[in-house]
Amino acid sequence: MARANKAATATETEAGSPGVPGALVWVITGVQIIPAYSESGFVGGTVRAIIGPIMAGLLWHLAMGLEIRVVRPDALSTGLPAMLGRELRERLLSRLGLATRNRTAEQITRDRWTARAVDLAARLAHRDGGWAWRTARLEYQLSRAVGRAQVGAHPEQRRALLQLLSARLHSAALAHLDLPSPWELRAPDAPSGPVRPAPVVAYERLREMPQLDAITAVADAHPDLPPEQLRKLLLDHGVVVSPAQVDMGRRLSASAQPPALAGASAAAQTLFAVHARCDGQDSAAALDDDPDAAGADADADIPDAAADLALLPDARRVDNAHQAQHGRPAGLRALQSGLRIGQTRAQRMRALLDDQLDTVKGS
Repeated sequence: MARANKAATATETEAGSPGVPGALVWVITGVQIIPAYSESGFVGGTVRAIIGPIMAGLLWHLAMGLEIRVVRPDALSTGLPAMLGRELRERLLSRLGLATRNRTAEQITRDRWTARAVDLAARLAHRDGGWAWRTARLEYQLSRAVGRAQVGAHPEQRRALLQLLSARLHSAALAHLDLPSPWELRAPDAPSGPVRPAPVVAYERLREMPQLDAITAVADAHPDLPPEQLRKLLLDHGVVVSPAQVDMGRRLSASAQPPALAGASAAAQTLFAVHARCDGQDSAAALDDDPDAAGADADADIPDAAADLALLPDARRVDNAHQAQHGRPAGLRALQSGLRIGQTRAQRMRALLDDQLDTVKGS
């Protein structure tokens, strides 16, 4: 039962408590001390009590906590004797001046003489008159303490000496500080530090953003800037980008797109007529008003052999995917939707694909 209670109450930082069974063990131990004194007197009874029941109780207590100590070495016992032992140990170390752990002998010596030098300097500063030989003796002791503290060779030790001495000399000013009362209700304090200007905030935000997002944000804010000036503006804000990245960001930016394409329908839509609104004017009305619009629309899809050859690998990919899925070559509508092109160009691409297929079969 004691082991079960100890395991149930144990945590990562506490070893747990044996509960009622542990208390009964110490009650039995105390009862067994009585016959030891009655049989052997004071001296013999003390020896028999320590070696017998008391030692047995301690061994039992250690055996109960052995498993938990192995599993969690940092766990601390919550029993009253263990807590008293820890408190007495810490207080004794503090009383002996050993509160700071893991120091070398040299550092301990410097710290001791630094505290001694602070005490002597404070006594010398508050000394008014008196015997001259006492003042000379204090000065000699102070000089000796400063030398033993080695403040001249260690900047950290010198800084500690000055800070301690400053606090010691101005300790009387604590009684005259004008402190606010904790019982007065005050408005919350304003945020500390100066308010940063907007350019500084923008500079920091742009540097924290990814390069492509920063290019897009600046391009949206300055849509009329040429690529070179846009890149120079980004460099001035601490964003290092290349001309290729600037071009890519301008293409992704909504402000870099032509306003005439904002209301046009998608090329993938299979419509017999597309009415696009450009700059607030309907295209159908524009065709009626402008007699040259029909001729311009007829010349919109001018054959370009180089562009068709550049688009041929994509057309072959769409054709192969269509054949794998449907078992037949891709039609004009499939090429239009897959390549985002018009019907006339889709016919040319279909012809190029057929010519290439005939060439492969003939060879």
